[in-house]
Amino acid sequence: MTETTGRLDCRIIARIVEPNSKVLDLGCGDGALLFLLEQEKGAQVQGIDLNEDAIYKCVEKGLSVFHGDIDSGLIEYPDQAFDYVILNQSMQEAKLVTYVIQEALRVGKKAIVGFPNFAYISARVRLFFQGKTPMTKSLPYRWHDTPNLHFLSISDFKEFCAQQNIAVLEEHYINQTREIRFWPNLFALNAIFLIAKS
Repeated sequence: MTETTGRLDCRIIARIVEPNSKVLDLGCGDGALLFLLEQEKGAQVQGIDLNEDAIYKCVEKGLSVFHGDIDSGLIEYPDQAFDYVILNQSMQEAKLVTYVIQEALRVGKKAIVGFPNFAYISARVRLFFQGKTPMTKSLPYRWHDTPNLHFLSISDFKEFCAQQNIAVLEEHYINQTREIRFWPNLFALNAIFLIAKS
């Protein structure tokens, strides 16, 4: 079992993606999730990332990946070119979040968005008692070296979707080992949403 196949967020995303789908992963990293989807779901996969080392790792896996900045948009892709566009642990690093999500929903029939929940109880407790920007397992960086530009909660993202007329089709809330069903904005480390245009 690889690190990605063992990660709960990747297993949930693999469960969401229908077999033989066309998938674009924005901020695909080393391509481990794309490789999993290709192997287990027979998906036609493609990735975009800024990090050259990550791109080389994708190429070593035989994946189709392009060097690009998702904040620049996806103008080279036609409307509805993919069944799913994935933004797993990359949306909070985008400068132009609304634009990136609009583009994801333009080129994809659906989008899968995963992000760390900044309202997780451990983060709240550390902020309250220490008075400093919290670090958690899903937010393991100090304030000055974090790649995250946006610190959002589950409630923030749901409100964003409502304001942007985005339909939430599925919601999954997780900690490191299991799905969370009770008060997810407080007890979930990460969230995964399946969204589409309303």
